[in-house]
Amino acid sequence: MPSSFHVESADGYERLMGRWSRKLAPMLIEFTGLEDGDRVLDVGCGTGSLAFTLAQTPGPREIAAIDYSPVFVEAAKRANTDPRISIQQADACALPFENDRFDRAMSLLVLHFVPETGKAVSEMARVVRPGGVVAAAVWDHYGGMSGMRMMWDTAVMLDDDALPLRRRYCFQPMMRPGEMKRTFVAQGLSDVEETSLLVRMEYHSFDDYWEPIAAGEGPLGRYVAGLEPTKRRAVDAAVRSAYEAGEPDGPRSFASVAWACRGKVI
Repeated sequence: MPSSFHVESADGYERLMGRWSRKLAPMLIEFTGLEDGDRVLDVGCGTGSLAFTLAQTPGPREIAAIDYSPVFVEAAKRANTDPRISIQQADACALPFENDRFDRAMSLLVLHFVPETGKAVSEMARVVRPGGVVAAAVWDHYGGMSGMRMMWDTAVMLDDDALPLRRRYCFQPMMRPGEMKRTFVAQGLSDVEETSLLVRMEYHSFDDYWEPIAAGEGPLGRYVAGLEPTKRRAVDAAVRSAYEAGEPDGPRSFASVAWACRGKVI
C-alpha cells in the first residue's frame, strides 16, 4: 500500500492540514537549500503547499510534483498557474523519473504515511544527481502536536478502542528521534542532518478546529466518523471541553513541531 493517509476531499484536507503545511513549506525549503536553476521534485505534493511555495521564488527552473491520491492531484492541477510546475499521479516508492534527474527532492508531511519508508527515501536519492539534496519533514505526533494529542488523549478516556489508534498515530514511521536520520544514512545519503521545525496552528473557534476532523478527514477524522452515535456525542463534547479549557469558545493557538532531515547524494 503506497500511502495510509485517508482522503475524503481536497477542501477538507486544506482545512485539516493544508493551511498548516503552507506554513511549514518555507521552513523545509530553507533547511534543504535552493539554488538558481535547480530542478526540484516534490514527493507527495498533496494539494500543492510545497510546490506552490517553491514557485514563489524565481530560482527553480522546473518543479515536478507527484502524489498517490488522484483527489490531491486533480486539486493541485486545478490550482496550478505556473508553467514550471508539472503534477502527476505516482507512487513515492516507484518514482517515474530517470536516475539523476533532479537537483533536489523534498517530501513534506508524507513519509510517515508510506509503509515502505526506506524505499521511498531510496527512490528520492535515485532520481537526484550526485551532490544534490534529499530532504523531508514529518510531524512529531508524540511530542510535538499538542492540538492533535489533545483530541486523542481525550478520546482514550472515553473509548478503549481508541488506545491502539493513538499508539499508531503517535508512533508512525519517522517520528521517533533520530529515526529519519538513520533511514537516510541506511539509504546511502551523506552529511545527514536532522532538526525540528516549529509552527503554530491558529484556530478561530472550536468549530474551526473540529469540523474537518468531524467530517472524516485524515486518521483522526476516520476514527471519529466511525464512532457509534452515543459515543460520538460524548467524544465531541469532551474534546470541546478540552479545547475551551474552562474559558469561552474562541481563538486558540497550538505549537506544532515537525522532524526534518536532509542528506546529500553521493
